[in-house]
Formats: sequence, C-alpha cells, structure tokens
Amino acid sequence: MKEKSDAVSTVEKELDKKLGYRSRNKQRLMMVLAIGILGIIVLFIYSLTMGVYTLSFSEAMGDFWNILTNLGPSDDMGEKIVYYSRMPRSIGVLCVGAGLATAGAVMQALIRNPLVDPYITGVSSGASFGVVLVSMLGISIGPLATISVPMAAIVGAVVAFGITMLVAEVAGGKAMSYVLAGVIMSTGLSSAITLVIYYNVQDYAGVMKWMFGTFMDLSWDSVVIMFFGTIIPIIIAMTFARKLNIMLLGEEQAQYLGVDVCLLKRCLMVLIAILAAFCVAYCGVIGFVGLIVPHVCRMVVGGDHRLLIPTSAVVGALLLLVADIFCKTVAAPSELPIGAIVAIIGVPFFMYLMIKEGKRYAM
Repeated sequence: MKEKSDAVSTVEKELDKKLGYRSRNKQRLMMVLAIGILGIIVLFIYSLTMGVYTLSFSEAMGDFWNILTNLGPSDDMGEKIVYYSRMPRSIGVLCVGAGLATAGAVMQALIRNPLVDPYITGVSSGASFGVVLVSMLGISIGPLATISVPMAAIVGAVVAFGITMLVAEVAGGKAMSYVLAGVIMSTGLSSAITLVIYYNVQDYAGVMKWMFGTFMDLSWDSVVIMFFGTIIPIIIAMTFARKLNIMLLGEEQAQYLGVDVCLLKRCLMVLIAILAAFCVAYCGVIGFVGLIVPHVCRMVVGGDHRLLIPTSAVVGALLLLVADIFCKTVAAPSELPIGAIVAIIGVPFFMYLMIKEGKRYAM
C-alpha cells in the first residue's frame, strides 16, 4: 500500500513537470482569469446597449447598477428592457460559452484526443434530437416546457454519447475511433432530425432558427436553469482535475495508480452529456467552442487540468460573448445565427488541428 502511495506521489510530480504545473503557468492562469473576467464585465455591459431601444454605455451601466442595488428594475423603460430582455440573453451566452468549453476540455482528456468536442462526438446532435422531438410532439409548450426541454436534451445527449463511446470501444478504442464514431452518430441524428422536421413543415422556420443557434427570446426562467445546469457541472469537473491528469498516462497506468477507470469514464460521460445538454436545450447547436477554446488555453497555461478547466471556462464565456455581440452588430437591426458564425471560425481551425495532430491519432 505504501509502495502504491509513493508511486502515485512520484507520478503526480512527474505529471506536474510534464504538464507544466509551474509557478509561471499559475501566474499565466491568474493573468488570463483577471483579463478574461474584466473583459467579460466590460463586454457584458456593452451587450446591454444593443437593441432597437438604444442605450449608451454609461446609461446601460447605470441601469445595470440600479437593478443590482434595487434587486430588480424600477418603472424606468431602460431598466425594464435591460432586465427582462438583454440581461437574460447575455448571462445565457456566458453560461453556454463556459459550459461548452469545459465539456470540450474534459472530453479531450477522457478520450486523450484534442480533436473531439461535444459537437463532433454527437453529444450536441443527441441533445438537439431530443429537443426537436419534444417540440414537434407539443410537449415543450406551456408549463411542461421548463422541465421537458432540458430533460429531453439530457436524455438525447447521454444516449448519443453512450452509443458513440460503445462503438468506439468495440472498434478498438483508438483515439481516432471516437472521432469517427461521433461523426457517424452526428450524421445519423441529423438525418433523423431532418425526417422529423419534414413531417412537421409548419414548425420548420422556428426549429431551423434554433438549429442554427440563437439566444433570442431567453427568459429568466430558462437562464436560471441554464446557470445551475452549467455552473454545477463545471465545479464538479474541477474536482476531477487530478484524475484527468492521470488518465493522460493511459488507462492501464491510471488503473495501477488506483483510478477506477471504468467508473470515472461513466461519471464523466454523464457529466459531459448533462453539461452539453443544458447548453443546447435553450440556444440550439453551437459547435467548435469546445474544440477551439481548450486547445488555445492549453497553449497558454499547459495541459494540467487544474489550470486548464477554469481557464477554458472563462475564455469560452468571453469568446461566445464576443461572437454574440458580432452577430447582433454586423447585420443590425437583424441578427446573424451565432452557430453558423462560430462554425465559420471552427472549421478551418479543425482542419489545422487535423493537419497538425492527425498523424498522432491515426487508426
């Protein structure tokens, strides 16, 4: 027992050196968090100025401060618009950005492949299929919508990710097997969604707008569910950081060091699916955030998940807030679909990763 404990201690020290857990990277973490949080605050207030009812930055900041101090809006029209329309949207954007980036970071460690994220491995498609199905059946209308939409998204995401993992393991469990299994799952679910929509043409416009990704019409009820549905899994993911570091050594080595690999995989699989499902349930499909952000953050703070997960959450929230502001600004007064804009950035980045990392993860 003492030998195993010494071995674990030795391996953790080696991992700290290998993954870059040094004072310099901790300083980088603090710098990224400070800059990221400051940027989020400034851009959050700036996002409150955008809309048909124009507000200056100082007016938006004043309205936001009054809402905070009074625990709600007054009779002022600006405060009501900020509180009921713009604040829920911006908070929802931050939750989804942080959630998708964290899910991507955890998934890449779990599968040991930087080419995967919730979008590529079929998790987002599974959640989408669940939401589209309950929407077409009319279950998402009225009081049932608050419960049925996130539950359908979670069930769809867990089932899709479970099938992806099962197919990949049966195919040999190689790193690229998970990517191919995810592509197969996403393609199949996309076809199923198309068939469901085909037989419900009357709802085509609304569903397609959701499928392209949108934060329009978010209410406080939805945002509260999104907030707790993303923040709690992110905090739980941080508690698994050390085990995720050990998983990078390989499953056999992790098993020897006392990690129950099978249980860990199942727990994290459910956690990732729940996290991605809450992100998809109310805003639609937004791909590549979970792919781009962890990879960029890994370049800055190293591969230690004690640093990578919080960094990914902050940078993901900031990135998606920037994208949302861009979508509202470029085509104003109309709005571009945020999922399409992020995909335009994500596709060439994924090609770059394939060229750079592809040979390491060949079948």
